[in-house]
Amino acid sequence: MEAELQALVDAGKINAGAAASFERLRPGTYCFHKSWGFGQVKEWNLLVSQVIVDFQAKKGHPMQLQYAAETLQPLPESHIYVQKTLRAPEMKALAQEDPVRLLEIVVVSFDGKVTQDQLQKVLTPEIVPEAEFKKWWDNAKKVIRKSGQFTVPTKKAEPIVARDQTVSLQSELLETFQSARQLKGQNARLEQIVKNLDAFTPEQLQAVVAQVEEIAGRNVRLNPAAAAELLLVRDEIIRKRSDLAGGELSVAQVIREQTGRLAELVNEVSVARQRALLNEVPRAFPKDWSERLLRVMPEAGYRVVGEIARVFEESGQTDAFRHHLLRTLREHSISSDVLYWLCRERSSPAYGELIEPELLAAILSAIERDQFNAARRGSRLHDLLLEDRDLVADLLINAPVSQARDLMRRMMMTPAFEELNKRSLLARMIRAHPELQSMLTGETDQQEQPLVVSWPSLQKRKDEYDELIAKKIPENTKEISVARSYGDLRENFEFKAAKEMQTVLMRRKAELEHMLARARGTSFENADTSQVSIGTSVTVRDAATSEALSYHVLGAWDSDPEKRVISYQTAIGQALLGKKPGEMVELPTESGTRRVQVLTIKALQVVLGEASLLAKP
Repeated sequence: MEAELQALVDAGKINAGAAASFERLRPGTYCFHKSWGFGQVKEWNLLVSQVIVDFQAKKGHPMQLQYAAETLQPLPESHIYVQKTLRAPEMKALAQEDPVRLLEIVVVSFDGKVTQDQLQKVLTPEIVPEAEFKKWWDNAKKVIRKSGQFTVPTKKAEPIVARDQTVSLQSELLETFQSARQLKGQNARLEQIVKNLDAFTPEQLQAVVAQVEEIAGRNVRLNPAAAAELLLVRDEIIRKRSDLAGGELSVAQVIREQTGRLAELVNEVSVARQRALLNEVPRAFPKDWSERLLRVMPEAGYRVVGEIARVFEESGQTDAFRHHLLRTLREHSISSDVLYWLCRERSSPAYGELIEPELLAAILSAIERDQFNAARRGSRLHDLLLEDRDLVADLLINAPVSQARDLMRRMMMTPAFEELNKRSLLARMIRAHPELQSMLTGETDQQEQPLVVSWPSLQKRKDEYDELIAKKIPENTKEISVARSYGDLRENFEFKAAKEMQTVLMRRKAELEHMLARARGTSFENADTSQVSIGTSVTVRDAATSEALSYHVLGAWDSDPEKRVISYQTAIGQALLGKKPGEMVELPTESGTRRVQVLTIKALQVVLGEASLLAKP
């Protein structure tokens, strides 16, 4: 021991253990401190019992000898911290040319094991740029696994450990797959086997296939999604290696056993295997697979919606899929994920015709609905409408002025957007329809035409308004009062939700008041039967097929597609109004137009409170 250190021990300024440790911290030695990180001892000042250390963020930092001896860890020249300081270019070259050797230096530096987070912290940014680390590590893992020198776990939190003996990649993958006890782990190991099929013999893979089938068979009832995923991977292995054979258990069989849980099954399978699972549905249900897939749609994420669309396209049933989208859109039953997918696909010729003004109304309704669903707050659809600066214009470009005004009014009253975002959306609507500017500037619009409505539909709107005034709004006011009593309004979710609901209710109140003010109830008596008018039943004949069709033209709020009751405001209603027997009419359809001839026109009798319509003799 140095005489000066011994003197400090004799004087009681440091103990003997600290002095022995301090001898390894001579000037020039590299060291590590758990709080200040990597550094280098610059000098001793034993007269004042101090050591001076240059840390990366604390140059010339003085430390008391006893504290320095207890907290500084001396580092050998082989340590990765020292290597990247003294030989940074060489370490960068190793990262690209020999990641196995680089990992060996890091693992040895950390006593034989290191987590992925530690590895990233050590290598970035001096050896691997921060932005490139993930890509570098994904490529490096493949080389490192093939070397067999380390165990590389799938979980980031688990350590990478140096092996005592090198293990071949195929042996490691087979061993980890066979030893895995959880289905999730077995699936993960199996995916690794698929990525390295060329490393295995037919005998090894056939044994894997047999084990997969045995595991899947045990779990068909308890965990059908995992069983289906295992079988999908098995099928991929067999497809890529034609020298293998599979057993009798199929994915289609698993799907058939989950007839009532198809949507749940699809959502539980990993994203990478969802398309393969959906492709099996036609094999499982050859007669009605399309109806079953369409029933999955309301519960499907937008990626699954896209995969379902591809199944229909590849089966030549795009028209059926498009018709389903149109029907759910008109019935207001379309989900926000389907709307999101449809907006993303609007440039596709197959779905371009669905990009119409009604779609914007459906989007606003879906966003408002999601706003009150805690699991869907901040939905993709909300963000898409804000970020896709062409979307609003695409939806409004063909809208009549009256419809554009209704949508503008709806946008102005929706609680789904912050004020600045709402202003941005309103500005886009005005760019598409400059005449909407008057709605913001306060200029007087042209007098709106009254709405002709049936007494039953008018009564239905009045009942809704009465319930709103007498029940829903008072209940909401009470909820706000109760929520306010919970305390701090900034963190009070119940209060915020109740206030947002208040905005929705007040918007609906304003909408109903506006509609009721314009409404003119009628029983459609004395309808003019010399031409198609409101309150008449018209029979037409298709010019191409000679098929006879009947339409009952009623009020603005009347619609019953199954009974062919249509509002006079619909495209078909507008095309028929004013036409006389013998005249030819072009009626719009989902795929174009159909040319028909008006045959007969009869008056309709509408009975208040009843859905039936009686054609007068």
